[in-house]
Amino acid sequence: MIKVRSTTFWIGLVILSILILVALFAPVVATHDPEFINVREKLLPPGAGHLFGTDGFGRDLFSRVVYGARVSMIISGSVALFSGLLGSLLGLTAGYFEKLERPIMAVMDGMMAIPSMLLAMAVVAALGSGMKNLIIALVISDAPRVARVVRASVLSAKKRDFIEAARSMGASDLRIITRYIFPECVSPLIVRLTMTMAFTMLEEAALTFLGLGLDSNTPSWGIILSESRKYIRLAPYYVFLPGIVLVLAVYSVNALGDGLRDTLDPKLNKRHGREYGG
Repeated sequence: MIKVRSTTFWIGLVILSILILVALFAPVVATHDPEFINVREKLLPPGAGHLFGTDGFGRDLFSRVVYGARVSMIISGSVALFSGLLGSLLGLTAGYFEKLERPIMAVMDGMMAIPSMLLAMAVVAALGSGMKNLIIALVISDAPRVARVVRASVLSAKKRDFIEAARSMGASDLRIITRYIFPECVSPLIVRLTMTMAFTMLEEAALTFLGLGLDSNTPSWGIILSESRKYIRLAPYYVFLPGIVLVLAVYSVNALGDGLRDTLDPKLNKRHGREYGG
């Protein structure tokens, strides 16, 4: 049984679990309607009535951050899921079928030559704003990186003896891929997808901050940070508190990925085993 000894992994797991629970139960956790405007209470500092203060329209900032967690988790989870599916399909195909490897990886390498943020911006600009289009853009920008990770695992697994044994016994290509090769790709794929979630949180916030992501009426962390630019001197909490939540979310996912990488990597496992007397 694999044991995760990394302290940062457990810290990240706790923080991420709390954020997921907040996102799931946002209507219960939120203290106010995130869309309720009260100009008489705009830019109030944090206090008993408003835990994070209020924004430039008098909306409760804590409630908007809470609902922003839901938006962030939906987008990052969706991008990780769909980029994982698409990247795995492309990586398995390119790694197993030699004739298809060159054309598939040529396209993937060409897409990876473009910075992911710039590629996502181009796709969003072409498709328009909105959550669905933002997810599509981020999936397109991340799938080539997932495909490269899966392809590398496939090329390594193909050289192992049990693959040759399965082929000599008449196993079909589909059975070999699904039964024997894909399980060898799961560990690096999981680690890669945790990185995808972390990058997605930042990219969603950045694209929305630039006005290329979600609709301005959507309570998201990117929208909150974009709106707070006007009041950075007058109400620094407006930038500081939502920014801390975003940093904690990204840190938690990165910590999970680092812990899983250290645990699932055989070389690191052996080294840690010696350190802990295993």
